[in-house]
Amino acid sequence: MTDTLSSNTLPYDVEQAVRERYEAGAQQPQASLCCPTDGYDQSYLEILPQEIIEKDYGCGDPTRYVNPGETVVDLGSGAGKNCYILAQKVGATGKIIGVDMNDEMLGLSRKYLASMSEKLGYENVAFVKGKIQDLALDLDLVQQWLEQHPIQSVGQIPAFESECDRLRQSQPLISTDSVDVVISNCVLNLVRPQDKKQLFQEIFRVLKRGGRAVISDIVCDEAPTDKILNDPELWSGCIAGAFRENEFLEMFEQAGFYGVEILARQTEPWQVIDGVEFRSLTVQAFKGKEGECLERNQAVIYRGPWKSVQDDDGHILYRGERMAVCDKTFHIYTNQNGAYHSDIIPVPPRDSVPFDSAIPFNCSDDSIRDPRITKGVNYRDTIDQQSDDCCSPQSCC
Repeated sequence: MTDTLSSNTLPYDVEQAVRERYEAGAQQPQASLCCPTDGYDQSYLEILPQEIIEKDYGCGDPTRYVNPGETVVDLGSGAGKNCYILAQKVGATGKIIGVDMNDEMLGLSRKYLASMSEKLGYENVAFVKGKIQDLALDLDLVQQWLEQHPIQSVGQIPAFESECDRLRQSQPLISTDSVDVVISNCVLNLVRPQDKKQLFQEIFRVLKRGGRAVISDIVCDEAPTDKILNDPELWSGCIAGAFRENEFLEMFEQAGFYGVEILARQTEPWQVIDGVEFRSLTVQAFKGKEGECLERNQAVIYRGPWKSVQDDDGHILYRGERMAVCDKTFHIYTNQNGAYHSDIIPVPPRDSVPFDSAIPFNCSDDSIRDPRITKGVNYRDTIDQQSDDCCSPQSCC
């Protein structure tokens, strides 16, 4: 995997290369920064300043997957285009937080906060300074501390590191379990290889249970060559740091996400370098499969069309069968805002089992649920359905 490379294998500073490229991009439009993105809803672009549109760099449109009232974090918010689009989508009851470490980009996005709030009629956007792989550390607060405690010797570094740890705990930039959606548009590939595992862990940390990540990024069909990796222009240009397509999805899975799904995939490659294809991919992934497994006599039926499917916890569902599931899995499968509900028929018990009397459920056993368990072993009712709803001339019988 390319993102397991040590920083020592690269003959340049990745963060410096990215910072310089995007500083230039904040001053003058850079057509070569990521691939052009079509398909944005024009109604959301009408009130955006032209400068923001011209200096936006991305490869997809994760904004289309966000709903009214949600709290959203945009990783690598840049000029602010996605944030100002989302400000309109989530409405006055929602909240948008753009995270960027580039002062030039932050200056550009913050410049329009007042005028955009006036156009919208409400204020629901903030732009904060931080690294997307360390969403707990507020770099504006770090800068304030450094101005009061300038580091002039190696012996002062422990005090600085201690202050950073204190800020993460007492004044986190983004709190744990605090947001509904994390989006990003062609930014994850810009993070140093050795920080990418932490990056996915941070995305997972800040999401609420049931929250989701919607990430557009550049991926490749095979590992970048040494020639590609050793070119700082290709790194800052969203090429050298690209994830291999299958490994990109695996990174979400390894961080604890479930329901990982490709929402959009560019058919033709954006670029081909040294025979390696680079294209845009948009992925959605959910948080919330952790927790206790309790037996509450629930079952689910997988609709098909596949003969069987396996979820991220290893559960196998067989088409048309009443599969026994724990209470946690039942709610994950049937959540109307989740990943699976359109493929699942819920079979709740006739009489609900109280939580305080529920026993542990063995999730390692993919068993078929006896109908008598969900109906109740003593269920012997006879119901004569005589109505126009069933088997009448107007019915489907």
